[in-house]
Amino acid sequence: MTATPAVDDFTRPFWEAAADGGLLIRRCHDCGMAHHYPREFCPHCWSEDVGWERADGRATLYTWSVVHRNDLPPFDDRVPYTAALVELAEGPRMMTQVVDCAAADLAVGMCLVVAFRTGEDGVTVPVFRPA
Repeated sequence: MTATPAVDDFTRPFWEAAADGGLLIRRCHDCGMAHHYPREFCPHCWSEDVGWERADGRATLYTWSVVHRNDLPPFDDRVPYTAALVELAEGPRMMTQVVDCAAADLAVGMCLVVAFRTGEDGVTVPVFRPA
């Protein structure tokens, strides 16, 4: 079992950007709306005219949960950790993890910036830390 999604031809730009320290989102060229998770169509207007765009890496904390028990590798070695939903500066919300912050210091609306963690499988994933 892997802890990260499989890299395929469609999502490869996202994972390659993460490995280089960049966060990509998708933006519709018809309605102008940004979205995340990566899809081949716009979830707002259903247009297929969408493309990759580099996000600036700023976000605000929307909600979170501190996970104290997870039996699945590699998460079993990371508990407790903070699973979070952040709102990117470009608009979309993204599931992620908040790092380098005690649970008692978390607050809705706190400013976060993207950071990256490379797992044992070699895949780099975006996480967020306090700005």
